[in-house]
Amino acid sequence: MMRLESKLPRWLVPPAVRIGALLLVCALPATAQLDPLSRLDTKSRFAVDQMMDSLRQLGLSDASLRSTALLGIKRGADNGKIVEVVRTQFLSLKTAFTVLGAVGDNEIEAAAAVLHAGAKPAQLAVFKQRKGRSDLLAFTVWADLIYRSVPGDEAASAITKLWEDGADEATYRRLWNDVQTDISQGLNPGAALQARVREAPVRPAAAKPPTPPEG
Repeated sequence: MMRLESKLPRWLVPPAVRIGALLLVCALPATAQLDPLSRLDTKSRFAVDQMMDSLRQLGLSDASLRSTALLGIKRGADNGKIVEVVRTQFLSLKTAFTVLGAVGDNEIEAAAAVLHAGAKPAQLAVFKQRKGRSDLLAFTVWADLIYRSVPGDEAASAITKLWEDGADEATYRRLWNDVQTDISQGLNPGAALQARVREAPVRPAAAKPPTPPEG
């Protein structure tokens, strides 16, 4: 879904994080299955446990941190590098939670991916105005656009505009498909995005209720 390989260590393959972690656990000996992080040295294990505990205290799932650590172990990464990448993920999750508040774990993870791609925390603030909508797909497309070399501010501006215009999931999916097709055909990523955003349908603003007569 997201092309994160260019920004993360080679041993970490984000689209396969959860599936890879599950396969890893199934392949470990019984003793390791009981304690899947046992292959970390004591210092690194303590650091990872602390970060997972901090997320749980915020009411967030620690699954993404655990999966990240397990993938590092599976790939044979240095313990220090595993802790470094887990800490980066932890800080992104914590910042996303601080900006967005208590939303679903999937949305917090998607927002964290946007931050990791290079977005600024302040650019997430508009998405607090949810009105019963999910911002999961908006964040997913946003992060992917940045990894496809769309300038960060242009990606933020485009996704924010669509959100404020009331874009539905079909609009985000169509944008993602069209932009990646344009880029694959050699169009400048920023230009491709701007052209496709102009084509996006705008949801009509709701009519204001009539003002009751005075007296």
